[in-house]
Amino acid sequence: MSYTIILSSVFGAVIAVLLVISSIISFKENEPTAAKRLLFLVIPVLLIYCITPVFIADQYYYIILILVLLPVILLLLLIIPAKHIVDKSDNNLSFQIDERDIMFSRKELKEGTERYEVYYRSKKDILKLDNEFRKQPGLMSPDSKYYSKFGFNASDVLFDVIDMFHDSVTGDVKTLNEKFNENEYTQFVKNWAKHLGAHSVGITKLEKYHLYSVKGRGSEYGDIIENNHEYAIAFTVEMDKKMLDSAPKVTAIMETSKQYLEGAKIATLIAKWIRSMGYDARTHIDGNYQVVCPLVARDAGLGEVGRMGLLMTPKLGPRVRVAVVTTSMPLNIDKPFRGDSVIDFCTICKKCADTCPGNAIQNSQREMINGTLRWQISSEKCFTYWCIAGTDCGRCVSVCPYSHPDNLMHNIIRYGISNSRYFARVAFKIDDFLYGRRPKPKRLPDWVND
Repeated sequence: MSYTIILSSVFGAVIAVLLVISSIISFKENEPTAAKRLLFLVIPVLLIYCITPVFIADQYYYIILILVLLPVILLLLLIIPAKHIVDKSDNNLSFQIDERDIMFSRKELKEGTERYEVYYRSKKDILKLDNEFRKQPGLMSPDSKYYSKFGFNASDVLFDVIDMFHDSVTGDVKTLNEKFNENEYTQFVKNWAKHLGAHSVGITKLEKYHLYSVKGRGSEYGDIIENNHEYAIAFTVEMDKKMLDSAPKVTAIMETSKQYLEGAKIATLIAKWIRSMGYDARTHIDGNYQVVCPLVARDAGLGEVGRMGLLMTPKLGPRVRVAVVTTSMPLNIDKPFRGDSVIDFCTICKKCADTCPGNAIQNSQREMINGTLRWQISSEKCFTYWCIAGTDCGRCVSVCPYSHPDNLMHNIIRYGISNSRYFARVAFKIDDFLYGRRPKPKRLPDWVND
């Protein structure tokens, strides 16, 4: 039976070392609770695998074998594929969203104006809901819950700079005699976008359902949207996890505005380059969209739309901002993201719904909405909480298990989730144990004033 003891001890030592390494990583990620719990597990692991077998090996060696098999089973769940089973009801790809219906458009409506009267004339139920957010202090208001003079002003500055990019949304196209093929254009666009700071880049054909039907903001309010471009370039920029850890406090909107600016900068440069190469291009950035960015990004292979209504990317989850450039330049399109594992995980996890301070994320199954099977958050509840907090919250992004840093430890878990529906069911329980089912927001960084 000595071989059984040796085998068990080796397993115990390996597991203990992995737990210590994971604990150190968690500590460096500013996750003290996870670090302590991982370190605490080292003691029972050594006790069970290295010490107890010495006393029971002669009579109960089969118990030791069972204990050894447990991590082996977990490893098998990780590496053996098990198809995710999700409802694949056909989606209605003809429905277009009217931008006038989104919260950012509705918040701009002023009582007593013609736009206000026309919009709410036949939408009394929506008016009642919208009056709730209008009763609150407002986004970045001095009277809001998480007011910060420094942080709110910094975010305002960033949004002001983003507005400067609106003048470059479109532009003159240069006439060039020299043409290149789609392979050359595609390779340069993708590599340059990443060089400029994009985390991921994808290309899709621009479809009608990608476009809003009617413009809902600014001087173009009420105009029918017409965009004859054939292709759409979607890209993501990473949001800093440490800034989101304290969401819904001020760092949430500071980081959001910073990454919207990064997206605007990259999109503007790409579009200007395309126009300099002899093709038309338009940027779609914060405050000046013609497209629904998550739908474009999904079809461009960058991720899937999850329970919280945001794009869920393979490496960063929803911890990204998305921008789009539409163009007539001939490009190679990417395959849409196969999001069965994301849909399956969002179906069982529900952490964002349980943690949402505004109770805006539904805890139920997907529903058929406008011909598409999906989750629908309550945008009114979400925005009302924004107006209470003064920030764009971001709590759902912060607690999502997919939002952990892009490193080996978390990527192994992500691989297991994408590979096996059985491993996914273990993974979200592990996440709850390590980080808590309803984790509290972390303290603000030392350099950020309350």
